[in-house]
Amino acid sequence: MAVLADANAQAGWPHLREGVVLRLQGDDGAVAGGLVGRIAWQWLYVQTLAVAPAMRGQGWGLRLMEAAEATARAHGCLGARLDTYSFQARGFYEKQGYRVVGTIEDCPPGHVRYTMAKRFH
Repeated sequence: MAVLADANAQAGWPHLREGVVLRLQGDDGAVAGGLVGRIAWQWLYVQTLAVAPAMRGQGWGLRLMEAAEATARAHGCLGARLDTYSFQARGFYEKQGYRVVGTIEDCPPGHVRYTMAKRFH
């Protein structure tokens, strides 16, 4: 919304975003996953990370995250953040150095939404 973007810019934080899109292809050339994120305010926000079941356990998720983080570092980012759920991949992200910085119970009902972050050093 332009009103919010204008207010942010007046406070010294222009609402500039750069997309980060990485595609994972299978041997047959079909899309088998990827990563979608955005860089804003010197942080990478990972919106989606997905790897097809047949390609899991082969390090593709790690390689996608490393590539996105390398892009973020090249843009001068301070760190990365993301959201995951109790039925998803919290442990995977913790192995990559992400830590839980916030939770929402029952989002969705019966589960927890975790906001995680990792600062680059």
